[in-house]
Amino acid sequence: MAANILVVIPARGGSKGIPRKNLRSLSGRPLLYYTINTLGHSRHRPDFVVSSEDEEILMTARKLGSDTVRRAPALSEDDVTLDAVIHDAMAQCEAERGLTYDLVVTAQPTAPLLLTETLDAAIDHALANQSIDTLISAIDDRHLSWVERDGELVPAYTERLNRQYLPARYRETGGFFIARRRVVTPRSRFGKQVAVWPVSTRESIDIDTAADWALCEYYLNRKRIVLVTTGYPEVGLGHVYNLLAIAANIVGHELLFVVDRSSPLARDTIASYNYRVLACEDGPLADFVLEQRPDVIINDRLDTDLPYMERLRTAAVPLVNFEDLGPGSRLADLVVNAMYPEREELPGHYYGPRYFCLRSEFTLTEESVTIRDEVRRVLITFGGVDPNNLTRRVLALILPECRRRGIAVSVILGRGYAAHHSLREFGGEVDIQQDVADISERMSAADLAFTSAGRTTFETASLGLPTIVLCQNERETTHFFAREAYGFRNLGLATAVRDAEVIDTFVSLLDGAALRREMSRTLLRQEVKKGITNVLQLIEQEIRKA
Repeated sequence: MAANILVVIPARGGSKGIPRKNLRSLSGRPLLYYTINTLGHSRHRPDFVVSSEDEEILMTARKLGSDTVRRAPALSEDDVTLDAVIHDAMAQCEAERGLTYDLVVTAQPTAPLLLTETLDAAIDHALANQSIDTLISAIDDRHLSWVERDGELVPAYTERLNRQYLPARYRETGGFFIARRRVVTPRSRFGKQVAVWPVSTRESIDIDTAADWALCEYYLNRKRIVLVTTGYPEVGLGHVYNLLAIAANIVGHELLFVVDRSSPLARDTIASYNYRVLACEDGPLADFVLEQRPDVIINDRLDTDLPYMERLRTAAVPLVNFEDLGPGSRLADLVVNAMYPEREELPGHYYGPRYFCLRSEFTLTEESVTIRDEVRRVLITFGGVDPNNLTRRVLALILPECRRRGIAVSVILGRGYAAHHSLREFGGEVDIQQDVADISERMSAADLAFTSAGRTTFETASLGLPTIVLCQNERETTHFFAREAYGFRNLGLATAVRDAEVIDTFVSLLDGAALRREMSRTLLRQEVKKGITNVLQLIEQEIRKA
């Protein structure tokens, strides 16, 4: 047999802190709306009423779907306790409905962020534990604190410990107060057995000041953005690093990364940046993404197909895709292709270097590379995985000439590089580093670079660093930015390039200071550093639609 549950929402017309706060608009709705909405979705289907002496509040409550009880003026004075107000509302409801309630719950309208599932779980606990007379929402607020005794401040702890090792110290939040009917009187709602129900920091906010109000506005406008990506040896980590650059610039929203089952490398890389990341281990990826209840979905995971995008479309949330030339891209609200030329002009599609997302270490680097008459240092960096081990090939080809001219060589390996054994013979004379945090500074110290046709070309372009490009695969050969028109020397698909061509191109640039200067000027004219701002503006437009 279902329990009879009454929830009373006490809402006075007056307020010393924020005038008429129960009716003031919080993120576009009256403050009173949020508690009523929470109760309206409860699976316990409780009776709920707003108790007030204010006619406008009562009218607004009825329009929002709540029953009401009129509070006598004598119960609206400042010195009247809430116990008397709740008992009065309970008595009116029981008399009107001819029943006796099992639980009487107080739900404050000043706690608008309380979740329905939290309240339902607390009610479940109270119903399952008949010994509990009173169950109160609370937050574990343990801190090193001090109290005044006999005019002196003394510590309210016995030993100074880090917060997590202190004993729990619960603070009431005001979100809800669950009491058994038998303990509700005009003077109290406490029984002998009292328990607390911990709530999240977000749900604990009880609006009393303008700062509390602003914090609630922040949370209510905060969106959950799910970033879906992929990364494994065959495709590298370019998609991952692109979304990491974007995530670093999205503030005020909840970010959750999702990777497919083939991407443990992507998962580990994202986790190393301290973002929350989930892997879809079973079932369709689109279903897993929708299970995360996103407000916005950002995809950077190669070309999308129609079934995947059609499934995401059912959520009716903005869809943003990167580097997507697949048929599913037509269903996205926004598509950004920094590397690939679009086959046709489509609304909401943007492409070219003006939409590349550089990491902040590059956008914050103000000075470009100084082009010297003689090359002193060469940098080799072939991305996160380097599946064809172009690092080993180029290093072996150029090292004899570098030795002859006294040129230093630096190698930066990506996180996914696995062929370390192949570089052992060079360890004594070549600076080899992996997964460095200061790659912009290492690029700035170089005079010439070798890389593949991925993200790194935009990074070298932002610094004006002359760059020789070898493509890892056929897909990279379609990247339109890494071309001579933009300042690069692109030798094409690496497997089709002869060793002699690599050496000849390298030597021609060593001997051609004027040529390197022109390459640098051309690279800098692309203004790649502005790309992240352009992309974030486009994404923000989609977030505002959510």
